[in-house]
Amino acid sequence: MILVVGGAGYIGSHAVKMLLDQHYEVVVLDNLSTGHQQAVDPRATLVKGDLGDKNDLEKVFGNYPIQAVMHFAANSLVGESMTDPLKYYQNNVAATLNLLSTMMMYGVKKFIFSSTAAVYGIPSVEIIGEGQLVQPINPYGNSKLMVEKILHDFSRAYQMEYVVLRYFNAAGAHLSGEIGEDHQPETHLIPLILQHLLGQREKISVFGTDYDTHDGTCIRDYIHVMDLADAHILALEALLKDQLKNETFNLGNGQGYSVKEVIETCEKVTQRKAVIEYTARREGDPARLVATSGKIEQKLGWKPKYRLEKIIQSAWGWHENHPRGYQD
Repeated sequence: MILVVGGAGYIGSHAVKMLLDQHYEVVVLDNLSTGHQQAVDPRATLVKGDLGDKNDLEKVFGNYPIQAVMHFAANSLVGESMTDPLKYYQNNVAATLNLLSTMMMYGVKKFIFSSTAAVYGIPSVEIIGEGQLVQPINPYGNSKLMVEKILHDFSRAYQMEYVVLRYFNAAGAHLSGEIGEDHQPETHLIPLILQHLLGQREKISVFGTDYDTHDGTCIRDYIHVMDLADAHILALEALLKDQLKNETFNLGNGQGYSVKEVIETCEKVTQRKAVIEYTARREGDPARLVATSGKIEQKLGWKPKYRLEKIIQSAWGWHENHPRGYQD
């Protein structure tokens, strides 16, 4: 049985659905503070509980034969992490230590961790590999890097076996249209654009048009949530078969798209025109964040299947049919 912590969240719920489709038994632990009960596939066992509560953790590990853990639960708003770092270090670091210590207590040593491109800070290269210097510029990135370092130490001292997956910009929705992206508040570019095109926002803001890029706007690497879920399954299989351990992989498309290109593609997919407000840069926004995922392709045979238009088509299918998200 696989424990998916944060399995009611955006990426976690897609991983849960894919695990079940591949005949894994799944138990989800989520406090539903940002996740949605409706996002959890009914074939999974949902336990409402909190990583900060050792009793909640011991109930799960005591009642279910857990073989491996996928850890998606975290606070992830960069701006909020700057104004409330205590929340990020408590929820992202201290609570993860609770999880890891409970795993050791029950002899569970296979762990897949959701990390982030934020660990790279403002990189000095255009295409980011795993060997790039990690130097986060906000508490969110710091909290994820801290856990990566903890895993390294736990592996050496306690024989923990892990895979760290550093996401770039997750986007899109399940191709069935059953689950998708619903954050409160929403901060991600593609759903913000689609909500605007649905008439839920007056305009879409573009922060900075004077970057050293081909059209002056920031370039980012967008990766379909289904491709992310697929990488988690491949990592899990390799861990369970003892074919891999203690690895860190980037997950990106290897191709960047500018903010203007994303807006234009959303307009093309929806056949609607956006109202755009161009405004000043935001502090700390790098001009370009694009990953190379050659390492995971070589080690696990993973390749992203979906490019930007398909990502946006799937997201539009979700938002058009669920204009109020899971409240529908």
